[in-house]
Amino acid sequence: MKPFIVVCDGMDESVFKTLQDVTEFEVHPERKLNQDQIKELLPKASALVIRSATSVKSDYLELAPNLKYVIRAGAGTDNIDKVACGERGVKVSNTPGANNNSAAEHAIALMLTVLRKTAFANSTMKNGGWDKSKFTGLELSDKKIGILGFGQIGKIVAKRLQGFDPEILFYDPFCESSDIPNCTKAKNLEEIFETCDVITIHTPLMPETKNMVNKELLSKMKSSAIIVNAARGGIVDEDALYEILNEGIIRGAGFDVFATEPLPEDSNLRSLPNLVLTPHLGAATEEAQLRVGVMAVEQLKEFFLNNNLLNEVKA
Repeated sequence: MKPFIVVCDGMDESVFKTLQDVTEFEVHPERKLNQDQIKELLPKASALVIRSATSVKSDYLELAPNLKYVIRAGAGTDNIDKVACGERGVKVSNTPGANNNSAAEHAIALMLTVLRKTAFANSTMKNGGWDKSKFTGLELSDKKIGILGFGQIGKIVAKRLQGFDPEILFYDPFCESSDIPNCTKAKNLEEIFETCDVITIHTPLMPETKNMVNKELLSKMKSSAIIVNAARGGIVDEDALYEILNEGIIRGAGFDVFATEPLPEDSNLRSLPNLVLTPHLGAATEEAQLRVGVMAVEQLKEFFLNNNLLNEVKA
């Protein structure tokens, strides 16, 4: 019997066609499915290719007795219960590096959008306004940038920012130094929050980082400072973020990720005039989707045809 492959959350059209052309596979003909459709296919599925919209937890696994492999088309695997997968012999992989540049560029886009108030200006213009005096912004040039997490994406952010002549402080317990110009390690998190004009988050979500950015840290920020999160929801305490922004303690923020996704319609974050929100767009570029798709197809072929597991992620 051919492995039955289910692509849940979208894939580049040309790459999906390449996957369908693998004669040794049976591929479900749709490349983006809702959760009810996925559940209907689980009993037959040999492999799932998911992004952030689908969570593979115990309830899914119980419906999928033939499941052998889950690929996260991206880096973060917090939407996969890796312990439960391991107990059932289901292997898990990601596609490391494929989304890095897109995520880094989106973080920088959020910085500029918040500093220059372009999203808010656009909204008033679309509603007939011309409120130029309300939207005086700040330049990114010559600012002190704090980067929390100095892995691959954090380093790309630092490199892409070089044209703005910044001073960069990073904090990462697993990285001691950097050869990027004007980029040094902070003594601690407090130094980042007390001294930086822009703070951008690039750490994974894990028990050690959950709600790591709390009210105490946010309260240390300069009143003119902003914070950006295009990494993972749950790293920032959202109740504390709302309080800090609502009281005008800091200038603003730009968030692409949230503790609950999709962001609930009644979330109080939606009401904040100094918060730019985007719906987890960090990897949403055509280039990134092409890269992750190519990697996912290669991993499926290696796993099922060559008994070779690439980019395994363990619990």
